[in-house]
Amino acid sequence: MAASALDAVRTRSPPAADEGCRALHDGRRSSRPGSHRKFSAPRHGHLGFLPHKRSRRHRGKVKTWPKDDPSKPVHLTAFLGYKAGMTHILREIHRPGLKVSKREEVEAVTIVETPPLVVVGVVGYIETPRGLRNFKAIFAEHISDECRRRFYKNWHKSKKKAFTKYCKKWQDEAGKKQLEKDFAVMKKYCKVIRIVVHTQMRLLPLRQKKAHVMEVQLNGGTVADKVDWAHEKLEKQVPVHSVFGQNEMIDVIGVTKGHGMKGVTSRWRTKKLPRKTHKGLRKVACIGAWHPARVGYSIARAGQKGYHHRTELNKKIYRIGCGMHVEDGKVVKNSASTNYDTTEKTITPLGGFPHYGEVKNDFLMLKGCVVGTKKRVLTLRKSLLVHTSRKSLEPIELKFIDTTSKFGHGHFQTAQEKRAFMGPQKKHLLKGKPETQEEL
Repeated sequence: MAASALDAVRTRSPPAADEGCRALHDGRRSSRPGSHRKFSAPRHGHLGFLPHKRSRRHRGKVKTWPKDDPSKPVHLTAFLGYKAGMTHILREIHRPGLKVSKREEVEAVTIVETPPLVVVGVVGYIETPRGLRNFKAIFAEHISDECRRRFYKNWHKSKKKAFTKYCKKWQDEAGKKQLEKDFAVMKKYCKVIRIVVHTQMRLLPLRQKKAHVMEVQLNGGTVADKVDWAHEKLEKQVPVHSVFGQNEMIDVIGVTKGHGMKGVTSRWRTKKLPRKTHKGLRKVACIGAWHPARVGYSIARAGQKGYHHRTELNKKIYRIGCGMHVEDGKVVKNSASTNYDTTEKTITPLGGFPHYGEVKNDFLMLKGCVVGTKKRVLTLRKSLLVHTSRKSLEPIELKFIDTTSKFGHGHFQTAQEKRAFMGPQKKHLLKGKPETQEEL
């Protein structure tokens, strides 16, 4: 009797409820009668972005470069910037034929600070049956400490010897001959030329001193033209306006804002279960059928949310702004002025960008939002496509750029406007008093 009962347990098939779970899971009707799904729905989350785990790199990596066109002059194809924050602008739409044409529109924009990059090296690649291979790398004579910090885990405890022997190549005759030979070999054999650039952290309002170093591909001209261009630019600065232009469409590559460990409701946006559900309702009710006796990769599960590497296409440049500079003996601070709003004001809002500070260098104003948190380093790449749509070719003329405080309900565009309305505050009165020292 006991044996027959045990055999019955062993040979019993999964209950119909589990077949219903299978149907619930994959959104199709079960082959077994009496079990079907009442409503079908699209799955939660895109399987193309799996695995949802933390990015291995903090700086966005360019995985595809724009196609080279030898008929164009030599130019860079990417740049590095730092996300400062967001504001909004007012502009007039110029697209004839649309109902909204010639109407004013308020749009959100992101400010990305882009101090000039410094060229410190050139790398040549040759083509092999298995793809590109690094053939020759040449570095500059003088490399700043903020770049050399990148080659150390702990700069403070190190001997700081990076590139101290290499730079002697540029000083003696034998070394100079070898460098000339290397440049000549690079021109002869290489098919792709990239330059090594680093950011200038001392110009930014960040605590970090270690520069971000990156290889950027050179496009346009012959290989010899590219090598000569790179040789000439060694140890020199490259500004952002020499890489991108007004109204251009670019791609932004970066790492998204991290959110840590999250459940399925937050991570995959699955539907919450009814209120009275036993042992919690922010769960997935069925994680698959009885057989196969495994949890499929496509099932929504708890885990890491955010800090993923992403490439965002087609971000339009609304303005390439200049930082504070001296012109004719005067400090020019009108990076947020327009033809309609001639108030002299910088792009930094009152009180600075929250969690960032002041933008004192060149910057890009991009339409909409970009990935990452404030201070995050972003890779800005030229578009891989040839844009022909009217929306992408539309000329942008800004009427107004908002510079009110982003830390509360901002009412004033400039500090002068605030003081004219509110009168002198205590800090102004204290600043105006002469400092008196009491004698002991």
